[in-house]
Amino acid sequence: MPGREHVAEMLSGAGYGNAKTLHQLAFCYRDGADVIQDWHEAAHLFRLETNEGDARAQFSLALCYHLGDGVEPNIREAMRLLRLAADQGHNRAQLWLAKCFDWGEGVEKDMHEAARLFQLAADQGNDDAQYELAVCYATGNGVEHDMHEATRLYRLAADQGNEFAQFNLGWCYHHGN
Repeated sequence: MPGREHVAEMLSGAGYGNAKTLHQLAFCYRDGADVIQDWHEAAHLFRLETNEGDARAQFSLALCYHLGDGVEPNIREAMRLLRLAADQGHNRAQLWLAKCFDWGEGVEKDMHEAARLFQLAADQGNDDAQYELAVCYATGNGVEHDMHEATRLYRLAADQGNEFAQFNLGWCYHHGN
């Protein structure tokens, strides 16, 4: 995270418009790092980046709209931004969107689409997506039931420190999977 001098430089306009600088500054405002926390300013800066097609900003602004941080909650806009970021391969957007399809939040519940999106994020090494996809395989929800694939995915996520996957992997071993 940038120090006070770097934040002052960003605020003074040096590099303003540079996507990396905007993103760092947006997170400073979001987190209250070396500036007074200001969700409205963070959302504004994420919006500037989003207008440039930045997937990280699209994901961050989607969360703002989903949670009502710095903006009025707007699930439709959150879903639009999540889709944009997910379509660009942003694995956390793919994971979040998959969970929305899993829960039927902001979209119609669709476990096949959830599993597809979990797979995209899991293929990029996202341990939470690997865990969620393993659960899909273990339960046959959205994919064909396959305990061998579930165990393989639990192992991948567990190896990255995912505690839920570690627990479920232990359960699989205990029950001979």
